[in-house]
Amino acid sequence: MRSNKIVSEFPAGDDTSFQSMGGGKRTMGLNKRSYSEMISARAQPRTKSRAVRLSEFGSAAGFVARSIDDRRTANRQQGLVQRVPAAQAWSKRCLDFGLALLMTIVLAPGLLGIALAIKATSRGPVLFRQKRYGLGGKRFTIFKFRTMYADKTDTSGVRQTRRDDPRVTQVGRLLRRSSLDELPQLFNVLRGDMSLVGPRPHVPNMLAGGMLYEDLVPYYFERCRVRPGITGLAQVSGLRGSTTDPGIARARIDRDLDYIRQWSFWLDVCILMRTARTEFLSGNGI
Repeated sequence: MRSNKIVSEFPAGDDTSFQSMGGGKRTMGLNKRSYSEMISARAQPRTKSRAVRLSEFGSAAGFVARSIDDRRTANRQQGLVQRVPAAQAWSKRCLDFGLALLMTIVLAPGLLGIALAIKATSRGPVLFRQKRYGLGGKRFTIFKFRTMYADKTDTSGVRQTRRDDPRVTQVGRLLRRSSLDELPQLFNVLRGDMSLVGPRPHVPNMLAGGMLYEDLVPYYFERCRVRPGITGLAQVSGLRGSTTDPGIARARIDRDLDYIRQWSFWLDVCILMRTARTEFLSGNGI
């Protein structure tokens, strides 16, 4: 899927700068070299992932769009989140693997029962697979119980699920309401793709507030410093569901970064207990 990727931040030393003009009107100050380069880039079709494109806002200003790698580098240079110590990462991984293995064994009969119910009520595979951002921004395949009719699933993830979505099956509606559709991600944890607790993994090109998430939140990829989680601080804080509201979308990323900064064994335990109460027992899923 092609889209114009807009970035409103520029690293130090960039030829492009914002200048405040008379009458309160805000425009861009561009030197001849950068202006000609941008016009040339716009006139040619995009052939490489790092190609420069120009997207206009109104008739006055334009923003230089960079590839995802350029944005990730710029975000890390801000230093919003310190590098996670190796000892901390290793201890968290041990906790994840041990608990995930225990939960998989204990929940095995229930997982089998859910799989049979899905297979008996709708055609298609039991599991839904989708590419998500993982540790370091690398993509991995996430597993979930399929909750939609097989011919109506959206593997791109651009079209978000809403309440009373007609694509969702009857069994799928129950699974989503109780968040039981997330249980196959225990296998992702065992494989090392995910953690039990962490920022929820997003699909590439996910929209927030009508634009790409990484364009709305310049420090978006800071959340990829740790493995994504089955649940997280943002989710138990009520920041889940649709990302159409830009304020809520930003708050979700901020809570993800709060989790990374404040991580401890006790914090993970508290989040897991709260998730069991608010998601699996109370049925607050969508």
